[in-house]
Amino acid sequence: MSYCQSGLANGGELNMADRQQRKQRVEKELHEYAIASAYLFFCFTAILFYKSAVLGAAGFSAVPLGFAAAKALILGKFLLIGEAAGVGTRLESRNLLQYTLRKTVLLFLLLIALTVVEEMLVGWYHGRSVADTIEEHQWPSAMEIIANSLLMLLVLLPYVAVKELSRALGPGVLRRLWLSPSARPAAGKSQEKKREDARS
Repeated sequence: MSYCQSGLANGGELNMADRQQRKQRVEKELHEYAIASAYLFFCFTAILFYKSAVLGAAGFSAVPLGFAAAKALILGKFLLIGEAAGVGTRLESRNLLQYTLRKTVLLFLLLIALTVVEEMLVGWYHGRSVADTIEEHQWPSAMEIIANSLLMLLVLLPYVAVKELSRALGPGVLRRLWLSPSARPAAGKSQEKKREDARS
């Protein structure tokens, strides 16, 4: 085989490997996006059902699941943007708990900022100025803002905690711990062995 043919073969192998890596990266991002959106949709739906139950006495019984789905898809996309941008990765924390709490707050602030930017862009697309968009927006009361912020932080905290714990343990370790049928019996056996050792 000549030098040119060898170079073309190596170049073809590199291109194939590069395409494979990009395909795997896209599949991973889509998988993470699906998980994040599904988790947010579940949480938002639960909150909407609770609000519907509370407001049911006043005659408001509709549950806007379409709104929950759209919100989950949008915020899921924003979460992936935050992960890709490395939000919180430069933080110096003493332990995983502190790092998780700080990253949760930073992601929460990022979601707020991106949501505001999105609203401005939608208003601009429809020919409205920034001032008109702000004026037309129905701003909630201070108590509603605080309540919604706390709810969103509580929604984000488990998501970030599980992701960071999984990253700290290593690829696939947390999933095996949760799904392995031998994990629970092994723990039970170790407890029984401790009791036997204590008796003897």
